[in-house]
Amino acid sequence: MLVAILNKSLIITGFVGLMMLVIEYINVLTRGTWQNSLTNHKWTQYLMAVLLGASPGCLGAFAVVAMYSHRVVSSGALVAAMIATSGDEAFVMLAMFPRQALILTGILIVIGLIGGWLTDVFVTKRVAAHYRVCENLEVHGPDSCRCFPKDLIIKQWQQLSLARGVLVGALLLFVFGIATGSVGPQEWDWKRITLIITSLAGSFIVATVPEHFLEKHIWQHVVRQHMLHVFLWTFGALAVTHLLTNQLQLEGLIQKNVHLVTVIACVVGIIPESGPHLLFTTLYAQGALPFAVLLAGSIVQDGHGMLPVLAHSRKIFLLVKVINFAVGLLVGSLVLLGGG
Repeated sequence: MLVAILNKSLIITGFVGLMMLVIEYINVLTRGTWQNSLTNHKWTQYLMAVLLGASPGCLGAFAVVAMYSHRVVSSGALVAAMIATSGDEAFVMLAMFPRQALILTGILIVIGLIGGWLTDVFVTKRVAAHYRVCENLEVHGPDSCRCFPKDLIIKQWQQLSLARGVLVGALLLFVFGIATGSVGPQEWDWKRITLIITSLAGSFIVATVPEHFLEKHIWQHVVRQHMLHVFLWTFGALAVTHLLTNQLQLEGLIQKNVHLVTVIACVVGIIPESGPHLLFTTLYAQGALPFAVLLAGSIVQDGHGMLPVLAHSRKIFLLVKVINFAVGLLVGSLVLLGGG
């Protein structure tokens, strides 16, 4: 059990850290133009967020969290992504009932777009001052930070700094662990390939950036400010979730009253873990639950997608969960009333 939790924590922390690293790199490389373009176009944010969130697994959701933590996308975009994502359940649903799973994903995308927009209209501006996130991505002048200094790369390796050596070594070990199946997915699938490609990209960045970028953007910001917090919160949340779901017999909570089951599905969806919601997925596949219950639970639950948010702001975590819970309960109840 402990090994499995550690494995998941390492994968989540590693991917979130790599996404932050890549985002920092692209932002400095483009002098912030991509960030400004995305920040100024809300509907582009929402569309990108729901498409990333709707991709099977949690990697897309983690990417949105990384962008949100740097104020590249809004709170509404974060809500949109978490409504659209089904985490690892997406793989199960595609295997058990592919047609209904695709329909569900399409509905979640639409609800995510609407929910994200409404969040920014009615919630974000009123609460933004009370919730802490990371500062905007930092961009320096052209002479202070070059991403790929050809004339300095060899010299930097001849005078190898401790930070560069540790980070490159850790990333290569991470790649080796994923490639051998010691860390992450046990089979060669798109998730494993994505993790390896992202890790190699991160290794290239760490190996070639100048010392200023390495020290200010990667070591002090990504590693010291984010990585440890992400790992500790992720590991702690997974451990607590495992204990709770093993002690509570969730199957015994399912009652004949379908409205109560909808509420239970939404409550279970609050748990930042993919496993508990599989109960409702399985029951729907067996014809024991209506589509409305599966839809309501899918809106609220986001697999492991929200775990890294705990490291940035517990208040934001609660805010997103409250919004998604309200949306899930409302939509599920309306579909039930409509006979769905």
